[in-house]
Amino acid sequence: MSNADSIKQRIDAHVIPTYSRFDLALTHGEGCHVFDTDGKRYLDLGSGIATACLGHGHPELATALTEQAGKLTHVSNLYYTGPQGLLAEKLVQLAGGRGKVFFCNSGAEANETLYKLSRLHNHEEGQFEILTTLGSFHGRTLAGIAATGQTKVKEGFAPAVEGFRHVPYGDLDALSEAISPATGAILVEPIQGESGVHCATPQYLLGLRELCDERNLLLLLDEVQCGHFRTGNFFGWQTIMSAYPDFTPDACSMAKSLAAGLPMGAIWTSETLQDVLGPGTHGTTFGGTPLVCAHALKALEIIERDGLAENATDIGSYIAEQIGQLIAAHPAILQEVRGLGLMIGVELAENIAAFAESQKPASVQIVNRLHEAGLITIPAGARVFRLLPPLNITKADADEGLSIIEDVIKELAS
Repeated sequence: MSNADSIKQRIDAHVIPTYSRFDLALTHGEGCHVFDTDGKRYLDLGSGIATACLGHGHPELATALTEQAGKLTHVSNLYYTGPQGLLAEKLVQLAGGRGKVFFCNSGAEANETLYKLSRLHNHEEGQFEILTTLGSFHGRTLAGIAATGQTKVKEGFAPAVEGFRHVPYGDLDALSEAISPATGAILVEPIQGESGVHCATPQYLLGLRELCDERNLLLLLDEVQCGHFRTGNFFGWQTIMSAYPDFTPDACSMAKSLAAGLPMGAIWTSETLQDVLGPGTHGTTFGGTPLVCAHALKALEIIERDGLAENATDIGSYIAEQIGQLIAAHPAILQEVRGLGLMIGVELAENIAAFAESQKPASVQIVNRLHEAGLITIPAGARVFRLLPPLNITKADADEGLSIIEDVIKELAS
């Protein structure tokens, strides 16, 4: 039995099958590349679904982790630690210089914190409801499922957690009509990732802010996937609203890239909400440990020192432009490219002949073909594959990925 087969067999035998895994067994990585058990090299333009923001095996991150592990790995949040305070201060600065943060372990937990924040803030008025959008994804906890605007993630988990309703993404009129006396907040993703990379417009976010101010509602943004410099600014909403510097939500969630591959989630709140969650209202065992905070701080230092926010904008624009040319050359295979910075969705055309014999979604079939060619991407929805590369991707890496994509598209076209 090969090493790959042994790994797969062990996981299949002992790990609950909550994921339909691709047929890859990975062993190590270096920069924007990973390697499987046979030594095959793959360009990783998925980065753990926008999580390994500095790629794999980064020596400075490894050093920071080792140094902190030799000092203090974990203590309870009953006590103070230096790395947590430094990271919180940095995140508040990146959010505009005011407010506070709460640390947890994942995006789902961060969003759970937003739900509790909203309910507690609006408790006396009885406004427990949060409006979200169709196509959204907010996690797989019971409340996260209820908040998510996708039927497929809800199946089998009824009755739903009370207090969530969905309206079409980008439709201010529908949102305004949906507000009820029980509504206390609106929660949206500035860029919907899981449903295929759909970006909010500045007018939509401005309209949400105005609507929330008029109706005395909280505006909550889910920045789990589109945050942490992926669009060229720390938050996705900062990129979308670059022409409106006074725009700000009331609170937002973070995770994925936040600790450059280690488990961390967080929320940022405005000054108005910063003390709503007091002692006894919320907590975490592992949120904001000195080990993970030290790793996250080093990642932020590297990103700022190396100009990786600008790199995300420059390389992202280059990739999107090149794929646009590929779309023009092969409209029977590719339909659209969209996104911001290094959060890019490529939508396939309908009824691709080469995919007709399989029942798998076209998004999964194209990802499998790209795997075979040495490129890792992420499926989204039925016909989209996502490019979510590390922020330190080089133009040479981008050209390698584009060449692989072009070869696979040409093969499908033939």
